[in-house]
Amino acid sequence: MIGAGRAQSDGPPQPMLPARPTPLLLQGQDYVFRAPSGCYDFQEQIHRLEMVEDTGDPEPCVLVLARSADMEMNELSIALAERGIRMARIDVDRCLDLALTIYTDAPLVELDRWLLRPLLVWRRHFELAAMPVDPRTISGAYALDQWGTVAGWLTERTEWAHVNPARATGHLNRLTQLSDATAFGLRTPRTAVTTQPGRSRPGGGQCIVKTAGRHLVEPRPGVQHGLFPRPLDTSRAGDVPEAAPVIVQQYLAADTELRVFVVGDKLIGYQVDKYDPAQLWVDPDNVSVKPAEVPCSLADRLRALARHWRLQVAAFDLLVVDGEYVFLEVNVNCDWRWFEHRAGSSEVSDAVHEWVAVRFGELLAADRGR
Repeated sequence: MIGAGRAQSDGPPQPMLPARPTPLLLQGQDYVFRAPSGCYDFQEQIHRLEMVEDTGDPEPCVLVLARSADMEMNELSIALAERGIRMARIDVDRCLDLALTIYTDAPLVELDRWLLRPLLVWRRHFELAAMPVDPRTISGAYALDQWGTVAGWLTERTEWAHVNPARATGHLNRLTQLSDATAFGLRTPRTAVTTQPGRSRPGGGQCIVKTAGRHLVEPRPGVQHGLFPRPLDTSRAGDVPEAAPVIVQQYLAADTELRVFVVGDKLIGYQVDKYDPAQLWVDPDNVSVKPAEVPCSLADRLRALARHWRLQVAAFDLLVVDGEYVFLEVNVNCDWRWFEHRAGSSEVSDAVHEWVAVRFGELLAADRGR
């Protein structure tokens, strides 16, 4: 029975398990990103310095759950401040000393000393692995469990609106994406999910190995390791099973790649030219990015998929193979500033800032009309 509290001996020593080979996607992986944990949010700074008068009334706001290094949200904070819209933030890497009270029946949020009424909630990069605790300790496991529950509740509560609502996107894994994209008339590569990649040949030729989960893992808070697509090397894979399933996908020789950001009903495309699947992360200076038109037939399918998945802000990745568009994946927590920087454009940022402001205005008008 749990809580019986009686000490027990450890018993005889357990035999040592044989060491497993390094997973394919970690072999030769040299991408490590160290995420800063300081506060870079404009609105948080000016409120902390008491440069804004507190009226004492609950202030309608956009509530963001993110992490300090989310520069897209730092930029959004400035853009919303320019429009007179309050944005508040809970960062997973700075939440341990946060003064937070949630009044569940109102619903209101007291953040530090500010009383807020969220109308629109956006969760981006709020990954529990980034919380600066040791999950092997009782206090670390406790903090992770509590924050995981509360963050999940905040991102699913129906009293306020959401960007890319978790109820709709929580199960939008790459395999679901591929089957749905096929159903909407898009071509997809032949794909298998396996713990024995050395035995898999979807399509019968060259293949790519991909993660079935996230592109970044964070074994220590603030230190992220990339798990990026790489050609399948059978001499490395052999017959030894992987510790976890991976995606093995048919390699398609592409003329170019296309990243299409969807913001509401607006689509913004970029042509991406690179010589290696992982080059975007390991050698970004030699990746070419330029604005690209999105053909109407493709745009209609992408909009339909975004509506089906209830995505308001996301990014589609596609190959262009002999003039045909091949769907790879959709990225819900998409980052766009790097693409804009490489292409010399701010079109996605402008569209996101405008969409959030307009949506907030609609919600505020409806709230006042109650």
